[in-house]
Amino acid sequence: MEDRKQTSFTFEIDNFSDKEGAISSPTFSSGGCEWFVMVYPKGDIVDDHLCLYLNVAKPESLRLGWKRRAGYSFVLLNQSGKELFIKDEMSPILFCAQISSWGRAKAVPLKDLQEKGFLEKNKLIVKVEVKIFDEGDVTGNETVHCSGLQVLYSQATSVSRLFVKHPNIALNFKPKSQLVKTTYINILLALIETLNKPPHSITNTELSNAQSELIDLTEAGFNLDWLKSKLDEVSLERKKANDDASRVQEEFKKNMQNIKVELNEEKIKSATSAAKVLWLEQTVSNLKAQLNKKRKLSPE
Repeated sequence: MEDRKQTSFTFEIDNFSDKEGAISSPTFSSGGCEWFVMVYPKGDIVDDHLCLYLNVAKPESLRLGWKRRAGYSFVLLNQSGKELFIKDEMSPILFCAQISSWGRAKAVPLKDLQEKGFLEKNKLIVKVEVKIFDEGDVTGNETVHCSGLQVLYSQATSVSRLFVKHPNIALNFKPKSQLVKTTYINILLALIETLNKPPHSITNTELSNAQSELIDLTEAGFNLDWLKSKLDEVSLERKKANDDASRVQEEFKKNMQNIKVELNEEKIKSATSAAKVLWLEQTVSNLKAQLNKKRKLSPE
């Protein structure tokens, strides 16, 4: 492994205000692996902020268990080299095969880029500094502090995005026990996962449990008005689906009943027709017999 001294990399984005989609920097080396910076000029999770992320290059090629514990910082410069913005995350953060990207979803408000001189000649200059602290294998039990909570690394991305999108979600959530915090955040993530499923695939039991869990989470101090709206929406969709299914079932039963009635009528008609045919055949037979009898009695 190469020297763990801090690595610095700078790249420039011309015509920045004209950019729409994500912009990837060239790759650079630090800690024995390749990295790159991803810039979202129009925002990622939130639409009104510049987003900056440090990514491990080619994460799909990383072996399961690979990790680097690294610190990083983002700096925005003007063309004179003056540092206009610094976001320092130099405390060690785990990059691994499962989570290969960390960054700032709300780095700088987009309106500030023009107003505070970031974009001289419509050019954005981004410098990233990376320091590798150690490497090794992931055990699966590593945790990280995320928005005041201690969560598993496998949950970190979900929790981070959740708190960026809903920054006031846990303002009144203040239990002292870390175990209690972890339990509640697990319940919250599971609830969100349930409500993100297609409404028709959510069972009545899951829906009932979701309502109880939402009440428990709200009483614990979470601000979940947005999730309640989602639950109400899912419940309404579920009710409509049940009502539609009931209507289809009733129509099916009605149609089957009508078919049975028509079938019985046809059977009756068939039986009547068969009897009539039999009667006609018998009548014809009788007439033939009478005719033959007369012929025998008539003189030749």
